[in-house]
Amino acid sequence: MAESLLSIGLEVAAIHILGIVAACHAIMNTRTSQGAVAWAVALVSIPYLTLIPYLFLGRSRFAGYVDEHRFNSARARARTEADVDQSQLTAGARRNAAADPQLRRFLALDRLVGRRFLGGNQVSLLKNGTATFEAIFQAIAQAQRYILVQFFVVRDDTLGRELHRRLLERAAAGVKVYFLYDGIGSHALARSYVESLRVAGVQIHAFAVRRFSNRFQLNFRNHRKIVVIDGQTAFIGGHNVGVEYLGENSRLTPWRDTHIRLSGPIVAQIQRTFSEDWYWVTQEIPDLQMPETTPGDMTCLAIASGPADHQETGSLFIVQAIQAAQRRIWLASPYFVPDSAVQTALRLAVLRGVDVRVLVPCRPDHFMVYQASLFHTYEAVRAGVRIYRYQPGFLHQKVLLVDDDTAAVGSANLDNRSFRLNFELTVLTVSPAFAADVEAMLLSDFAHAAEVTRDEWATIPLLPRVVMHVARMFAPVL
Repeated sequence: MAESLLSIGLEVAAIHILGIVAACHAIMNTRTSQGAVAWAVALVSIPYLTLIPYLFLGRSRFAGYVDEHRFNSARARARTEADVDQSQLTAGARRNAAADPQLRRFLALDRLVGRRFLGGNQVSLLKNGTATFEAIFQAIAQAQRYILVQFFVVRDDTLGRELHRRLLERAAAGVKVYFLYDGIGSHALARSYVESLRVAGVQIHAFAVRRFSNRFQLNFRNHRKIVVIDGQTAFIGGHNVGVEYLGENSRLTPWRDTHIRLSGPIVAQIQRTFSEDWYWVTQEIPDLQMPETTPGDMTCLAIASGPADHQETGSLFIVQAIQAAQRRIWLASPYFVPDSAVQTALRLAVLRGVDVRVLVPCRPDHFMVYQASLFHTYEAVRAGVRIYRYQPGFLHQKVLLVDDDTAAVGSANLDNRSFRLNFELTVLTVSPAFAADVEAMLLSDFAHAAEVTRDEWATIPLLPRVVMHVARMFAPVL
């Protein structure tokens, strides 16, 4: 009996020692103080419950591949080559943010991402899954040289098999197909789906880190959604490849999401982002061509962000957009778990008299994230932010509207995972006409939403409040 108790005591002591060691690791390596505190407290107090999750979620700095320096040099080369090719087309399309009054308020973004605003673009909204994939499939059918495909989630369902069929057709016609999918987001994708594409000549790879310590890492996922056809037309936004994005999930239907179709010089920046991800996985750069026309008058900037950035690109982009707002800032996101910088920017915007609105879903798809979102919702409402819950179904779009001339659509959510832990892509557009289209779309969404009131918090029982507070503690890793 004594020996058994001694053995149990040693095991408990060992777990607590490991928890302390892991807490020290979290303090030294977690990017934000909030995240460091959350992990350290949890690992020291309840190591039995948090040691295993820390192995999957704890790392917040992207060490990536052993040959990361080769990626960086290739990324610089890809940028240089793209700029040289692109200069033949866009010498007159490039916009100087410092000299242009319309763009001066976004000068920090120009410098943050190391890319120039580009004019001469055409962008159109795709407001649901049916419109999005009809447009994508039509463009794929017209591809002559190459197709770039990148999604976080790819499922072997009706929609996934239709994409599979169309890619096989173009590959058989001699079109090069480059296909990236995230190894965790698409963990259920059948091997036969991948192998049949590969046998047909499609170059398909999972985005995943190589080293064993990262092999099961839930952080550092590639959350981007990109399709590019022949360097001339691109699609980005919130849709993945699965029938739920067509509204066929009974619990979450109707699914509300937004994609955009782009043409013009901005496509060069989008496919440059793909080429960097492709090199990350394959150590090869795809053979791409630059856009050949300037079909419109819209000014755009592609904002690629991720955990390999030198600065917090995702969070800084949102803060800059909020600070640039003079009349309004409207945001739509499935998750509302802002970091302290974004929270502060939203509150200051309210104090400046800016119309600050956030559109979120009324139904959860992830329990803990939804509970953290609820906590931040009530905090923001008390600070004067107007928050609306979309009623018909699940809202998954990631959309931003600033004043009457600036809008952004992409893959990034309003949470720490998109700000710091995932690779994301958003396109910022400066165009009164496109902003008017986005305004009309969001007004329709707000008309189907219910505003959260300041009195609602008082009606919530104690236990749900406790759950929200606990979930808030884990916001830096949700």
